[in-house]
Amino acid sequence: MTDTIDRTDLAVLDHWVNGAPWEGSSERSGDVYNPALGTVQKHVRFASREDVGAVVDAASSAWTQWRDASIAKRQAVLFSFRELLNERKEELAEILTAEHGKVLSDARGEIARGMEVVEFACGVGHLTKGAYSENVSTGIDVYTLRQPLGVVGIISPFNFPAMVPLWFFSIALAAGNAVVLKPSEKDPTAANWLAGLLTEAGLPDGVFNVVHGDKEAVDALLEHPDVRAISFVGSTPIAKYVYETATANGKRVQALGGAKNHMLVLPDADLDLAADAAVNAGFGSAGERCMAISVVLAVDSVADAFVAKVAERMGGLKVGDGHRGSDMGPLITGQHRDKVASYIEVAGADGASVVVDGRGIEVDGDANGFWLGPTLIDNVPTSSSVYGDEIFGPVLSVVRVSGYEEGLGIINNSRYGNGTAIFTNDGGAARRFQREATVGMIGINVPIPVPVAYHSFGGWKASLFGDAKAYGPHGFDFFTAEKAVTSRWLDPSHGGINLGFPQHD
Repeated sequence: MTDTIDRTDLAVLDHWVNGAPWEGSSERSGDVYNPALGTVQKHVRFASREDVGAVVDAASSAWTQWRDASIAKRQAVLFSFRELLNERKEELAEILTAEHGKVLSDARGEIARGMEVVEFACGVGHLTKGAYSENVSTGIDVYTLRQPLGVVGIISPFNFPAMVPLWFFSIALAAGNAVVLKPSEKDPTAANWLAGLLTEAGLPDGVFNVVHGDKEAVDALLEHPDVRAISFVGSTPIAKYVYETATANGKRVQALGGAKNHMLVLPDADLDLAADAAVNAGFGSAGERCMAISVVLAVDSVADAFVAKVAERMGGLKVGDGHRGSDMGPLITGQHRDKVASYIEVAGADGASVVVDGRGIEVDGDANGFWLGPTLIDNVPTSSSVYGDEIFGPVLSVVRVSGYEEGLGIINNSRYGNGTAIFTNDGGAARRFQREATVGMIGINVPIPVPVAYHSFGGWKASLFGDAKAYGPHGFDFFTAEKAVTSRWLDPSHGGINLGFPQHD
């Protein structure tokens, strides 16, 4: 909901500019819910195009100071930030649970994966080393430099309001850029909290800024001439829009889109391990993550046993308020919950079997929360929207296949290519799978193959727009530009005019 701000109502979350909260000029705002209660807990300001321009101007003014800071100075700030984040991560976890709804253990895990990239960024100096070629011609040397871009924009999703910004801005700052972050308006407080921590760690004012808002703020960032690059995570249609709009405005773009991640279970797999993995990867964070397993391709000979094991494990899951020791919390909004639940009805109409129905379950939480329990659907036809759509909720579909070849074909025919996994004890099948699957991240007996921070994260096909993946070496390359220098220091005795093409002696 977008409305003008009622200053007598709930608290209003400001933007963060030049090291402090900033109201901006726009009177528009949005509601921020507590998903476990189903109630509005605060409002967040929505920036106008003019507000975004003012924030970019602040970042531009601060950038040169940060660009010229030594690598050692940047590292010192990031080290301090990492220590503060580690000391106060419980504060951040509470914010994530209150606004996103994920359980506290999941919130802590999100922070831990974000901190891995902060730690990588603290040591990113080794990636700044260029190449050097001495005496390429008589008295001439050639070497390369990697330099920061300037002001970069980050547009982050609701499902990881801390981790995804940490993935991007840690490396952007380490490389010497200034940052404007536009977080999701659904759970925006984590962004301001992180901004405050960066200021406390010694980051100069204006180098990291947060602007809140909706499409108006996004478009202003995509089109602003002083924003040099855009990093985005979200659904595939919006990732495509961001990529096309930003590149049309001359920007470098990494836009990570949606997914439909498959898990292939072969007959020789450890079915208990595979069932545990399917439940963990399908229902963690209420299925609201782009690396969730949403489709299991079970070979016919073990499909019945596998489905029974998954259903048994689902029966022990506790759904409820993230502060009460639950396994799974609510979905982000009532509207999203209703959309996800509608696929259960579609499944039955399309001839699938609803083995476990998450609608109307008992929860350990307020009845008004945005609840939907874990749902298991068997015999899903690949023609059904239950199979084809990115549902982004706690719905696990089982598609039965005759064997490896059919399963691989289904994976490779998917328009998405973010992550996939195979469960098998056959090394030969695993090696074939890692080579033949047209997907960016592969798990072998690992259901959610998110790479560690010194590799890079990103998919193929409609799951990634642009050439650069997130964090790791790709992240550093994305946030820097290479410059080649050709240098000659002349001997004073050497000179003269020669209009011919340079020749080697």
